[in-house]
Amino acid sequence: MAWSVDARIPVTVFDSAAALAAASLARPGVAVLLPEAAADVPGVASARFGPAGHMPDCNCCGGRLPAAVALDRLFLDRVRGAAPFFPAVVALDGGQVRQALAEDAVASARFRLAG
Repeated sequence: MAWSVDARIPVTVFDSAAALAAASLARPGVAVLLPEAAADVPGVASARFGPAGHMPDCNCCGGRLPAAVALDRLFLDRVRGAAPFFPAVVALDGGQVRQALAEDAVASARFRLAG
């Protein structure tokens, strides 16, 4: 019998702020990934990301999507104890988050789309 365990952190992506807020309140302990313009969700670990737009060779992000960099911040805060442990992430603005999980090697090694 073959076993398959995926230990990556699941990310549930929402396209509306209302659905994201309802999901984060319904599942306590989840972290929240938000675009810069979105309203805060109080009392949870969170990270923000801006619009994509840097050149592939810029010094600040190395051409990575801002959503991938924000996922890194969430993961490192969890590992270092700067944020409470979270078993899952809920995210707003699905396009950039989905692209980061599909194309960024570091983000896809740590996180996966919840199925």
